[in-house]
Amino acid sequence: MEQQICQHVKEVSELKLSTDYQCEECIKTGSRWMHLRTCQTCGVTLCCDQSPHKHMTQHYHATGHPVIISAEPGEKWIYCYIDDMIVEYE
Repeated sequence: MEQQICQHVKEVSELKLSTDYQCEECIKTGSRWMHLRTCQTCGVTLCCDQSPHKHMTQHYHATGHPVIISAEPGEKWIYCYIDDMIVEYE
């Protein structure tokens, strides 16, 4: 069965990958994070919703950048906030 893919994910032509394994906002305040996500619009890497500050979701609400990927080693998925859709990739 073929997975449905939203337009926002289809518009990502090249994946932006994390250059440093850290939340760019948490390091400013010495906070901790659980998992990291990378914005596919601007390339910022921020913490997930399981982290205390949920910086990536805050980034989405502040910027409207809809698509993120997991920055976790071995995880290969894309998420669209607007369509609440996860798509795995190779």
